Amino acid sequence: MRKALVIVSILLLVAFALQFVFAAVGAFTKPAGDGAYALHSVNGSAVIPALTLLTILFAVLAKAPGRLIGLAVLPLGLVVVQALLAMFANAATDAAGASTPFGLTIAGLHAVNGIVAVHVVVGVLRGARALASPAPAGVTPVPVREGEPA
Repeated sequence: MRKALVIVSILLLVAFALQFVFAAVGAFTKPAGDGAYALHSVNGSAVIPALTLLTILFAVLAKAPGRLIGLAVLPLGLVVVQALLAMFANAATDAAGASTPFGLTIAGLHAVNGIVAVHVVVGVLRGARALASPAPAGVTPVPVREGEPA
């Protein structure tokens, strides 16, 4: 299960990296139609949440420490914040439908939240790798949970 946790954490990090690529594709698509951000939307609303749920599941099954499980849950909340920020940014337009300074500020927070999410996933991956790596020779392993044999 610990190797599976590492693999799904890598996949989650790749999905987040692709999310930035898909955002750039949407931003640079000319003419910019409704489908310009389709890949960004599908990845952010389906792929990333599914991989996050798998990461949580494998963290629990791998008997990861509570801190790592909590860290694995965090991207799910950040995805919800992302959706809300995108919704507010799109709704904050003037009467003609043009962007407003407030809406652009919210859109900027959408990008910052994405960067935070990537850093969280890097932390999850580091924790997963540490959990999966064998103890060096001559070192007594520490139990993952209290009462559990080493």
